[in-house]
Amino acid sequence: MSKIPRRDALKQLISAPVAAGLAWTPAEARTARARADVARQEATSSQSTFTSNFLTQHEFATVTTLTEMILPADSRSGGASSAGVPEFIDFMMLDQPDRQRAMRNGLRWLDTECRQRFEQSFVDCSNEERASLLDDIAWPERTSENLEEGVRFFSNIRDLTATGFWTSQEGIDDLRYLGNRYLTNWQGCPPDALAKLGVRYED
Repeated sequence: MSKIPRRDALKQLISAPVAAGLAWTPAEARTARARADVARQEATSSQSTFTSNFLTQHEFATVTTLTEMILPADSRSGGASSAGVPEFIDFMMLDQPDRQRAMRNGLRWLDTECRQRFEQSFVDCSNEERASLLDDIAWPERTSENLEEGVRFFSNIRDLTATGFWTSQEGIDDLRYLGNRYLTNWQGCPPDALAKLGVRYED
């Protein structure tokens, strides 16, 4: 899969349709993020691995691999895994039958398509094989009709990945948002901005 810059991925997510069963509210995302952070901290403290609440071991491994391909680590920050995105997605599935069904069907589709193409599951494929499949479903306008189910699933797992990443502390740091900052005095607009607008301050 072509590595999509994070900012470009966000632009696509804004206009991506959310498939039935996978829609969520900001409050649900905040709750899932808080639960994921606590679970990761507890696992770290006890020197154990995270135990998923909904996803099977194989499904969790698939989600981990998939989200890391969507948002890999780069020179600016870590990737989806280090930000706890797989754990976030697992908590987003709790007590949501329609969402669970959509997620499970999508993961099943991914494995079925990989077996048809490469005779093995998604996690067992090589990076090149996985990338070739994701390239076929990452761009809705280029995709053939027989891959529509995969396109819908990928659009929504990509949205979940972005939500999970940018609600984490690592994701917030990645945005480099400093919030409102107090200024002791007003310096005015930068000269280049004024020049672009064709205006200037009165003497």
